[in-house]
Amino acid sequence: MGTSPEEDDSSSPKDAEWPEVEKAEKLARGAALKWASGVFCCPEKLEGLGQYRIREKQRNSFIQSRIKSTLQSYLEGMSTGLDLLHTAKADVQQVREELGSVQQDLASRAGFFHNLQQLQKVAEKHAQLSSVVQTLPQLFSVHRLLSEAFDLLQSHHLLEAHAGLMALESLRDEILSQLHNHKLLNSLDLASIETYFGGLLALNESLAKHLWHVVAHGTRVVSEDPTLFVSALRIIEREEGIDAVLLQRAHPPGFLPPGRPKCWRQRFFEVIQSTIVASHFEPVPSNVQSQQFSRHLASLQSSILAELCIVKDLMVQCCPPHYDILTAFASMYHQGLASHLRHILTWDLDKQEIFALLHWAIHVYPSSEMMAHPSLLPEVDVSVLGPLLPLETVEYLEEIYLSKVEASITEWMQKMLEMEFKDWFSEKEPESNYQGCFQTSLPIMVMKMLDENIRVVSLISDSLQQKVRNMALGRLEAFVSSLYEELVEFGKEHQKEMAASEHYTSYVLATLNNCLALSTSISVLYTNGTSSLEPTEVPPSLNITLEKAQKKAVRLLLEEVLKELQPLFTQLPSPQWLTDDESQLMSDICKVMDKHTKHFCRTQRSISVHLLSETEHLVVNQYIRALLQKRMVCRNAEERNQMARRMLQDASQLKEFFSILGLEENKQTLKVIVDLQELINLEDLSMLSLEVLGFVAKYPDISDDHISILLDLRGDISKEIRNNVLEIMAQNPQVLHENYEPFFSNILVPAPEPPFCLGKTKCA
Repeated sequence: MGTSPEEDDSSSPKDAEWPEVEKAEKLARGAALKWASGVFCCPEKLEGLGQYRIREKQRNSFIQSRIKSTLQSYLEGMSTGLDLLHTAKADVQQVREELGSVQQDLASRAGFFHNLQQLQKVAEKHAQLSSVVQTLPQLFSVHRLLSEAFDLLQSHHLLEAHAGLMALESLRDEILSQLHNHKLLNSLDLASIETYFGGLLALNESLAKHLWHVVAHGTRVVSEDPTLFVSALRIIEREEGIDAVLLQRAHPPGFLPPGRPKCWRQRFFEVIQSTIVASHFEPVPSNVQSQQFSRHLASLQSSILAELCIVKDLMVQCCPPHYDILTAFASMYHQGLASHLRHILTWDLDKQEIFALLHWAIHVYPSSEMMAHPSLLPEVDVSVLGPLLPLETVEYLEEIYLSKVEASITEWMQKMLEMEFKDWFSEKEPESNYQGCFQTSLPIMVMKMLDENIRVVSLISDSLQQKVRNMALGRLEAFVSSLYEELVEFGKEHQKEMAASEHYTSYVLATLNNCLALSTSISVLYTNGTSSLEPTEVPPSLNITLEKAQKKAVRLLLEEVLKELQPLFTQLPSPQWLTDDESQLMSDICKVMDKHTKHFCRTQRSISVHLLSETEHLVVNQYIRALLQKRMVCRNAEERNQMARRMLQDASQLKEFFSILGLEENKQTLKVIVDLQELINLEDLSMLSLEVLGFVAKYPDISDDHISILLDLRGDISKEIRNNVLEIMAQNPQVLHENYEPFFSNILVPAPEPPFCLGKTKCA
């Protein structure tokens, strides 16, 4: 195939103008060669070359025919568009020529328009004069109509008086409107018209005064004469209609008669609001007493409920539905109450007033006794009104109430404790309950007072009740701590002057019973029937404080026992003690204990058993302590045997004594005396180490010093044997058992004598 000259010339203007064409042509040729090389890569496929050539020629001729058809259509469209443009241009030229001729005609007739303007002014003046002539009779009757309207007002014919007012206002407004429309209204004319219609302002004010008086006493008016209230509402709605029409005419901005818009519907609700505030929520003096404050809240409750019932039963039928008058009244009362309570919160309220305020605002106000009263349902929805007091205000009041209650409880408890301490020094024995146990009224009064404070706040909220309960437990802990300090002081006063308290032991026993009563009564604070909270554990610190006070009371009692026992234990051990067949010393000890323990029955069973157990521990402790004082050393086997027998007899006598008093054997520690006598009476010294190890296993808190003194008590232990025993003890250290109660660790051993001392009397 041949190529055209344009195709051979690579620098033709066409290629220079359209470089994309050349690029596209090269890409097409490349794609064609690639396709052809792929199709005719094998010699046998060259046979179909003629068919491919024919098919491509047909395809090219089809494409060329489509291109020619498209170009033809495009050229025809361009020709049609050019024809339309030529036509439009001719039309525009013709219109321009005609407008020019019209302009020439108007310029030649300008004088005629000036004559028409003068005629227009004359016509306007004639229309004004005609309007004035028509309104002259009405203008002459203005004063008469004003007088009649005032007379109607005096006779309470509100609707007729308002009709006269509307007629007069309409006349005035029409005159002002015409003057405004003709741009003839100036300040002088306006002043003249206002002077002529000056009585309208007084009439309007007088009518408004009557209306607002009726509205202000609406609840009473609808009960006595509902037609009067309906008339007032009809007048208000008329004025609202006039306001709406005039405001619509004044848009876009134009003339608006003086005093418009009156907005009497808005004023209607404002009058009701101010009346509610004035009649129910006037500021109350801050120095009212709590009882008067409660009466004030009760008065608000009854008066508000009564007025809302009147509104629902009577006023709703008198007002248009869109007023939603009952909801409006309820909302106004709600807002007034909220504002009134905010004013009350500025006072320095005591705890009774805070309680009354919280209970009334949270429970009484939204209840069926007031805003949710059956007579007001379902129109009044108290949930929509919301709470009277915001949550943060309630929390603030609860904290203030809590602090005041805490201060009151603290002061009251301090006075009770002072009275209790004073009674301890009285000449009268403490009271006894039906079981014969000593007691005072202190725990009953304290727990009753705390329980009442917890119960009463359940009427407000469970959260406040829990706060008061926690506070009460804290105050009880502080009270018991103060009781402990008073016990310490009581013991000191008794030591200074024994006769200061005639019934010292009785009051200490009564205090023990009181502590037990307080401990067992704490659960009452958690079993309040009005509380939905689950009982929680008693604070450990409170239990520790109670236990500390009880231990102090027990210690005071044991000190009294020890004071009489110590002179007797100084006689033990001694030769007289060894040879005393009648056990006179132990009999004297039992007499002293009997003297004191006979009072233990005046306590609760658990306390009396504990006191007996502590007394028995004290006696055994003093017994062992006396043996370890080195007052006596056995000189031979006979004395060791005598000491062992005496110790067994003493243990048996003490065991019998405490068993008669009711102390069970498993709670006694007398077995340590029996075990000690076996250690002292041991004859085979080769078994001493084994015996000591067995003793140490029973009493792991015993020290080397204790063992040394016990071995010295035998009088036959050499230094070598002693060291051997102590060495074996060191090789077999003991661990205190979990339930083991230390015994020897509470017994101090005498300090060892200084070395190289020639004698006690010669030591420096």
